Parts: sequence; structure tokens; C-alpha cells
Amino acid sequence: MDLFESAREELLRTEAPLALRMRPRSLEEFVGQEELVGEGTYLRRAIEEDQLGAAIFWGPPGSGKTTLAAIIAGMTQAHFQQISAVASGVAEVRSLIREARDRRAMHGQRTIIFIDEIHRFNKAQQDALLPAVEDGTITLIGATTENPYFEVNSALVSRCKIFRLRALNEEEVRAIVERALADGERGLARLGLEVEEKALEHIVHLSGGDARVALNTLEAASLLAEEVAGAKRIDLRAAEEAAQRKALLYDKWGDAHYDTISAFIKSLRGSDPHAAIYWLARMLNAGEDARFIARRMVIFASEDVGLADSGALQVAVAAAQAVEFVGLPECRLNLAHAALYLSLAPKSNSATRAIGEADREVEAGLTPPVPAHLRDAHYPAAASLGHGEGYLYPHNFPGSYVEQRYLPPELEGREYYRPGRGGREAALVEEWKRRTGKETGKGPREGSGEEG
Repeated sequence: MDLFESAREELLRTEAPLALRMRPRSLEEFVGQEELVGEGTYLRRAIEEDQLGAAIFWGPPGSGKTTLAAIIAGMTQAHFQQISAVASGVAEVRSLIREARDRRAMHGQRTIIFIDEIHRFNKAQQDALLPAVEDGTITLIGATTENPYFEVNSALVSRCKIFRLRALNEEEVRAIVERALADGERGLARLGLEVEEKALEHIVHLSGGDARVALNTLEAASLLAEEVAGAKRIDLRAAEEAAQRKALLYDKWGDAHYDTISAFIKSLRGSDPHAAIYWLARMLNAGEDARFIARRMVIFASEDVGLADSGALQVAVAAAQAVEFVGLPECRLNLAHAALYLSLAPKSNSATRAIGEADREVEAGLTPPVPAHLRDAHYPAAASLGHGEGYLYPHNFPGSYVEQRYLPPELEGREYYRPGRGGREAALVEEWKRRTGKETGKGPREGSGEEG
């Protein structure tokens, strides 16, 4: 290391932002993503043995994509070159490929090119990379917050191994923050800081799984620390000011979490779009996991809207997919879209009641054998056992319907499904009655709904 490099390292150690100073230098220091870089995983072994091929790291901000690239740079014997998709053009890409080809021919050294935000490369830039990746002139490592299957050239994706990183959980973010507080070389230990538990929780909670956000907030809060009994203390006020967000009364694992999601679901069930949007905004502003909210709406779409409007399930599932595809903050629009649709949709809990009644009978032991005519008749010995004998194939009859027994004799006459009276379900049931000539429709029983 020359004098210039030494001075640069010292500057990074003392003057660089905390998040950069605390960037892990080895896999041992890396926090989170155990499923990708834990002991015995493919990625860890490939990095340790310097055998990593073309790869794309896909994950939300602050999940460790660039950090992994920096660790690879420190461990590989290959020449490592980092470029930004925002600042680089086709000419630079082609120049790097020529240099890589010369390096391999003259010195037998591989070249790894790390491209941050690779999804920002246009088609021409991505096409320029393709031949060099294909013939091994370069080993490409890309990092992206966007789904590479949509945002990166499919030919390039097919030649890369995709590693999906998740947002860090709060326990992992807390470990990173506590390490920064305890580190005297690169962290804040030399400041002698004391951090109130509520302040620490606020910093961790509002990070949204982004280690960089948490460390930046901690560093800002350290400047606001007040002298108390000879020690610098970061209290909740300092953490709130550093994060530019007030601490809402909301514990993701406590009463406020369950009370708020309950209020949200009950507002949807009660067809109040104004209240539903309010509770949604309150959860999102408190840092609730958008995926949790989306999952609850998918459940609600069948539990409380059901057959009254089966399109509600499609909307809810689409919103859940949008959360994964778009991410926060933009996916709040998709969640709001779904919440309003579910609020406005007609309601029926007939699916909930039907599966509930059937479950109760199964749990009570009412599990007689499957009638012979309904049993699988596709394997060679089935016919000799009488399986399928007497089964009437509905499509061979007018209207694709024929009268036939489908429940075991012991359960004959049971009616688990009781139609709701609203929305599309009423029309579906009328059409079913016309086609089959049957009657169902005892209707919902009093008090048969589910509380939640």
C-alpha cells in the first residue's frame, strides 16, 4: 500500500459516514442472509474458494448487496473493477472488456466487474456485456433492487445465478447498530454514548430492514446526544429528530400491533373505506411490514368478501405481488387500491362457514371411506377392486350435469355451504339451481360468523 492509499484508508476510517466505515470486511462480520451466506451454503463456498461465477444480487436497499461485492473484492485473486450503471456508458463497458481480455492473455488473471444498479443499464449497455460474460472474459456481478427477470436482459439473466437477499429483520439490524456502538476503531465507542432502549428500538424499527438507514440515523442521533451525568445519552427525542419521524404508539409484537390490524380488518368488513384507509396509513407510518398487511387482505378477500365478488381475491393477490415487485414506499398505492376495493365490495362469509362446518365434522371423526365410484381408477389394479365402477362422467350429459352421490352414505344430506345473499354469489347460486334442479339455501345461521 503506497502513501496515498494509506492516507485514503485513514480518511475512510475516520471521516467517512458511519455506514461506510462499518461495512463488513469479511463473511464473519456479515450480518443476516444466513440462508445465502451461512456455513455450507453454495454462495459462501464459492466466495471462499474464489470460484463465484456470473451472479446478480437482488434485494432491497441496505440488505448487503454491495457489501457482499466488497467482501468478494477483498478475497478474490481476480482483478476487481466496480462501475455504476448510472455513470457508465457503452464505451466504458467495451474498454473494460478489452482490458479484461488483455489481462487474461498477458497475465492469466480473471476480471470481475461489479455493476451497481445494473437494472439502470440500457439494452445497448447490457448487450455489450453479453459476449464477454458468455465466453468468460469477465465475471459479472450485478446488484439491483428491481426484479432482474423483468429489468435485466433475459439473455444476460440466463447466464447469471440470481441470489435474492431479503430485508434484514429487526434483530439483525439491532445487532449491526450495537456493533457500531461498541466498535472503537470504526464505530462510535470512542464517543462514550449511552442509548436509551426506546431510542434504540425507534432507530431499529424505522430502518425498515435497511442497515444503512439505521446506521445513518444512529450517526445523526449521536450529534444530538445530550450530556447527562458525565455521559452522552441518546434519548427518544434525539432518535426521533435524527429519523425525522415521531415514535408512534405501535409495537409490532404487542397489543398495538394486533389492535390496529384488527381495526383495519373490521373496517374492511364493515364496508367503511375511510376508516380502512386511515388504519392502513397508520400501520404503514408505524413501520408495519407491508407483506403482513397484504397477506391479511388476501385472507380477508375469501373470508369476508368471498363469492359475493371473487374478483376481490384477484385484487388482493395482485396487491401482495406488487408489494414484492415494487416495494415501499410506492407499494402503499397498491395496498390502498386493494383496501378500498375490499371495503366497497359486497360481503359474504359463506366460504368461511362452509369450511368451518366441514372441519368440525372431520375433527369429530366423521371420516368414512371414499365411495367406490369416486375412487381413483387410473392404475392397473383399480378396476379389479371396483374403483370408479358406476361413476357418471358429467360432461357426457346435457349441461355437463348428472345426478350422482358425492358424499359418503353416512354424510348424505349434509349441507355445509349456505349461500350469502349479496353480490355475484346470489346470481351464481341461481344459475346452479337452474342447472342442477337442486335447492340449497338454508342461508346463514344466526351467530355463525367468525370473530377476528
